[in-house]
Amino acid sequence: MQFYGVLVLMVTLSTACGLKCYVCTSGSESCQPQTCLSMMDSCSTTTMKGVTIKSCMMSNACIGPIKCCKEDLCNSAIPTGSSVFLLMVSTAIITLFL
Repeated sequence: MQFYGVLVLMVTLSTACGLKCYVCTSGSESCQPQTCLSMMDSCSTTTMKGVTIKSCMMSNACIGPIKCCKEDLCNSAIPTGSSVFLLMVSTAIITLFL
């Protein structure tokens, strides 16, 4: 029974150690998750002049073009959402075969 108590304690402590954010620049091949320093409490995404930078940041520095969020890996490395091109192609295919 003590083993389970220690296991629960270790899992709880490991999740409370710090925020995880993607860190990269648009010139790099891929964004990597990284645990932020204790004073960094936000994940940020900054896009200026075609260059996108993702990193850890203090929330009081989140102004202007800097977009911040406070959950783990919330500055997503992969853009999500539907593509208009794919929507048009699927509509064309349905129209041709129905």
